[in-house]
Amino acid sequence: MPKRPQRSNPLALAVLALLFERPMHPYEMAATMKERGKHDSIKLRYGSLYTVIAALLRAGAIAVKARQRQSGRPERTIYALTPAGEKELRLWMRDLVSRPVKEYPQFEAGLSLLPILPPDEAVAMLQQRLVDLDRGIAARKKTARDIVLGRQIHPLFMIEGDYRLAIDETERRFVAELITRIEKDEWRARDTWRRLHARRARTGLLGKSP
Repeated sequence: MPKRPQRSNPLALAVLALLFERPMHPYEMAATMKERGKHDSIKLRYGSLYTVIAALLRAGAIAVKARQRQSGRPERTIYALTPAGEKELRLWMRDLVSRPVKEYPQFEAGLSLLPILPPDEAVAMLQQRLVDLDRGIAARKKTARDIVLGRQIHPLFMIEGDYRLAIDETERRFVAELITRIEKDEWRARDTWRRLHARRARTGLLGKSP
């Protein structure tokens, strides 16, 4: 079974994992992901789900197990994991869990180009990010609590939420410290930073004339 490009699509991994539990039709897959809050970690769209299922079928990772017909409803196809699909699922999971890879978060890209914003505006934007992070952290804690208590899902199956929360809380500390460092002019670059933007406003150029 081809290992690429399917390993680049987390939704394909989710489908394999769901079928590892039991055969399902696509609607049940999507409903199960939403019930468990997995759509917060893995982007879920019905069109993409059917595209992924078709690709996994072609690769031999899943197979049609049965077709259901109910009065007044469209036919539903139930899919099952094949031995090749289970092997790929385990290999993929081992690779994901054991091997760190370089990712390209949008915030990291923004930080790499932060001087494009004047220092006062950069601080204001970072302060807004703090507000949004605080809201997100509070909402994530509440959602996790509601899912675990209300639906009696074991915390083991919600550990991605713990990971995301740890990242958000770490980012919050970093952003708060970065604001302080800019405000205290820790790099002694604020005047230069402001002059660059003043020059840009006058001439349309950030740097020195050639």
